[in-house]
Amino acid sequence: MAYNPKEVMTNRPSRFTSGHRMCAGCGAPAVARMILRAVKPEDHVVVAGATGCMEVSTFIYPYTAWTDSFIHTAFECAGATLSGAEAAYKAMKRQGKLPEDKTTKFIAFGGDGGTYDIGLQSLSGAMERGHDMVYVCYDNGAYMNTGIQRSSATPRFADTTTSPAGTVVPGKMQSRKDLAKIMAGHHIPYVAQTIALNNFKDLYEKSEKAIYTEGPCFLNVLAPCPRGWGYNTEDLMQINKLAVETCYWPLYEVIDGVYKINYKPAKKLPIEEFLKPQKRFKHMFKPGNEWMIEEFQKEVDSRWQELLDLEEITNKEN
Repeated sequence: MAYNPKEVMTNRPSRFTSGHRMCAGCGAPAVARMILRAVKPEDHVVVAGATGCMEVSTFIYPYTAWTDSFIHTAFECAGATLSGAEAAYKAMKRQGKLPEDKTTKFIAFGGDGGTYDIGLQSLSGAMERGHDMVYVCYDNGAYMNTGIQRSSATPRFADTTTSPAGTVVPGKMQSRKDLAKIMAGHHIPYVAQTIALNNFKDLYEKSEKAIYTEGPCFLNVLAPCPRGWGYNTEDLMQINKLAVETCYWPLYEVIDGVYKINYKPAKKLPIEEFLKPQKRFKHMFKPGNEWMIEEFQKEVDSRWQELLDLEEITNKEN
């Protein structure tokens, strides 16, 4: 259905409840809550949560913030665990052990450590096998739960505990992995990159599309971390907005291989606007380090142009 904030926020039950122990100003709870609001009230959900911030803060026995069935699985196993649950449900329906008219959706949540890195193999396998499931990566750009260690989602030059910015090494030296495009390379029906912004319209509509598209689907959602990124907790939505307006985090989807950019800034902001509010990049603004900002801008511009080209090429082909 078309996004109706009043309908979604007031008439649909919250499947991700208050009382969890996520940090103030964290982007992940808003992501989980809105994605689950895209599920029809009459449908059931099986959630798999990879070890990480979300799992350890929302599923502390005997308490849970999840109103649906929840499976805690190891860092590397969310894709495999949920695909197994989906296959089991199908088998039980064939055997008459579950009613045919009962709809169950399968959604996995994993951070970038459990998705970009440790869990990439099981995620890739689940997507390739064609399981009817949605995998959600809440990307906070590092291993935040275990002490802010760098991951392959960490942007270049970021200061982390395993890539500290100093006089010799200026933070993480490698570029971040482009996971959404990697998932698109699996030729699955639906891939999207999104964020919690502007009354959640983009996030909600892409979540609904992913949940009710048959087959494997993938959502990559930016989920800023106040501890790891070093911004004021009240600035979460402003950080999200700057990520989009600078084209650091473009909003797009890939439907059956065809790229569609959902938002193109009328005036793309310089990347400094996104970097400045974050302490993990403060060394980039010291005299003599201007080259880091220039390199960062070049990478953002290059990736944005590549995305524009992919949209043009894939739409011409179709």
